[in-house]
Amino acid sequence: MDFNVSDEILGTFAPILVYWVYSGIYIPLGRFENYRLHSRKDEDEKNLVSKQTVVKGVLLQQMVQAVVAIILFTDFMVFNILGTSDKIQGHIVILVDDSRARILGQAKGHSTKHLAKGLTHFSVEEVTGNDSDASVVQQPPLVLFRQFVVAMLVLDTWQYFMHRYMHHNKFLYRHIHSQHHRLVVPYSFGALYNHPVEGLLLDTIGGALSFLLSGMSPRMSIFFFSFATIKTVDDHCGLWLPGNLFHFFFRNNSAYHDIHHQLYGTKYNYSQPFFVMWDRMLGTYMPYSLEKRAGGGLEAKPTKDCKD
Repeated sequence: MDFNVSDEILGTFAPILVYWVYSGIYIPLGRFENYRLHSRKDEDEKNLVSKQTVVKGVLLQQMVQAVVAIILFTDFMVFNILGTSDKIQGHIVILVDDSRARILGQAKGHSTKHLAKGLTHFSVEEVTGNDSDASVVQQPPLVLFRQFVVAMLVLDTWQYFMHRYMHHNKFLYRHIHSQHHRLVVPYSFGALYNHPVEGLLLDTIGGALSFLLSGMSPRMSIFFFSFATIKTVDDHCGLWLPGNLFHFFFRNNSAYHDIHHQLYGTKYNYSQPFFVMWDRMLGTYMPYSLEKRAGGGLEAKPTKDCKD
């Protein structure tokens, strides 16, 4: 029995599955006190929301994201089928230039109505992928890399300015963004614990813009959004594990974001989830140093010149 799952379905639900699997990996790792940025006691006492409430909040946000993703991918498919994209125009050119003789030859002795029907069937077959050989348009690796980087930059830009605005607007912070900061000591599966409005504005709309402006396909979005999900979970894991590749490639990491969750760092380190360029350019960058914490573990401490 054939169980084919469309790229659109995978692009919608794969990041959700990745979120819970990857954050679940960090739960047993949190027992290693030497790698924690806060003690387990602080996690239990300083956080202002229960883990049960956090799980419910994350599931609500993921439900909203799934609905928006389905709508977005549906519109994307309709857009392609209507022939308004370059991909469809390319199929039409191929159809007219390369297959004219074959189609017209088949149409001899048939009415115009039958010819139009055959032409329509041929076009849809090329576009919708009824022919498995013609359905997948392979993009060059350089194009895929460019789309991935553009999506990262779009998401970072959107989230930086929306995130910063939610801190500076007292109403938005008090009624919306403060919900996320109930986690003074972040942990992995609390990464997407936000007010539903914040989840819609920052994550859902930001993700939609990344998808649309980068020009990536639904298949490419599976990898991008899964990667972005892993990165977001890692930034909130509250651990500094040796050999973590994210710490090697990204300045924006679990220690960097932990600074933002502390009272002295709420006006700094807004950037998420990839780069720190906007913080550096706009004066909201707070450097830190990792120091051994009394009782075991590590602590991300801001440098003195940035400490308010």
